[in-house]
Amino acid sequence: MDKSFVKALAEIVGDTYTLSDDESLACYGYDSTPELHSRPGAVVLPATTEEISRVLALCNGAGVRVTPRGSGTNLSGGSISFDGGVVLQTSRMNRIIEIDEENLTATVEPGVVTSTLHREAESRGLFYPPDPGSMNISTMGGNVAENSGGLRGLKYGVTDDYVMGLKTVLSDGEILKTGGKVVKDVAGYNLNHLLVSSEGTLGIFSEITVKLIPKPRTKKTMLVHFPQLEQAALTVSHIIAARIIPATLEFLDRVTIKCVEDYAHVGLPLDVDAVLLIEVDGHPAQVEEDAAGIREICERHRCSFFQTAADADEALKLATARRVALSALARLKPTTILEDATVPRSCIAPMVKLIQETAKKYDLLIGTFGHAGDGNLHPTCLTDERDQDEIARAHKAFGEIFEATIGMGGTITGEHGVGVAKKKYLPKLVGESGLRVMRGIKSALDPQGILNPGKIF
Repeated sequence: MDKSFVKALAEIVGDTYTLSDDESLACYGYDSTPELHSRPGAVVLPATTEEISRVLALCNGAGVRVTPRGSGTNLSGGSISFDGGVVLQTSRMNRIIEIDEENLTATVEPGVVTSTLHREAESRGLFYPPDPGSMNISTMGGNVAENSGGLRGLKYGVTDDYVMGLKTVLSDGEILKTGGKVVKDVAGYNLNHLLVSSEGTLGIFSEITVKLIPKPRTKKTMLVHFPQLEQAALTVSHIIAARIIPATLEFLDRVTIKCVEDYAHVGLPLDVDAVLLIEVDGHPAQVEEDAAGIREICERHRCSFFQTAADADEALKLATARRVALSALARLKPTTILEDATVPRSCIAPMVKLIQETAKKYDLLIGTFGHAGDGNLHPTCLTDERDQDEIARAHKAFGEIFEATIGMGGTITGEHGVGVAKKKYLPKLVGESGLRVMRGIKSALDPQGILNPGKIF
């Protein structure tokens, strides 16, 4: 990148927070997506909304493209700059501005780590439910940009269900404020919903206001073993049909079970097809009633073992079985392709079976885990990107998996976003009219196309 332009960036954010040396640029050339890497031309770390505004105005005027970035946990290539442009990194903007206990809201800067907000809210008896698997690393700005979900999504929903207000810097540096602390607001288009999950292509968040709820009074955690996959899938469907909505209803297949047990030694069985991790929370009486109902349904579907955590420590141990799934799988081979497909809950069993058959067809090792309660599965291929033949087979396999997902009435991503990795599948999912509307919105808000170029479309 031209040295005079880097100097102009430094005049806005300071020399210390403007990076253009080879070593730094190499570090920012990756996120958590396998196979994808590309060095940016420069990296800036602004500290205020005004600095973001000035950086974007400068870049817009010069036609320099900008990729926003939080902690780099993106799984679809969304936080990588592929054209030598500027990466705008938000980690310095990490203040919890306010916890408003009267209005039950929190206002944060985009660089706040998600679990930091969890702890601060819970210390006051409040609760911020969205809990992406990367919550100890990922930041609120990235969560909003990708509309992150998590283990509690079945009962509590996803990030979009909690965003009440945003301060967003548009491509030309203009600062847009949307929403606020009011519970009802139907004045004009719902711009909050438009901006959430826009993957950094419409604006850069500098302030986020989210809804908080009272912290659940109690919870109960259960781990259930099933000899056959179909039994576990039917159990999921029948729990929901019984009008029981757990906070967590998670699934691990045989490959994942073995990897987790080898890694975490939590006592998982190695001779079953599936386990379910189930958690119910709320009023003590309701928790007891729901837990009893869940046990009855699991036993009706011939579970081989049903364990209820005796205390908080044991509950944490059981929950670890799901939360370490990705880490456990990633130990086996150098490259981990963690995918994200969502189908109607009634299709979980055929979807997992199809994934297993596809893995066998292409001679691949794929473990599947995910949020069974909302149909969001994570087929995870363990491979080595240096083996070009195996990588080619993996891409063919996932192509078939996504074709089947769309055919079942599902979607190509429930959490990770489209980014670069999945944009080739988007036209089939949304059709030409859907693409035309999306491109029109992009063109209206970012006419020069400087914000996160090459993503989604």
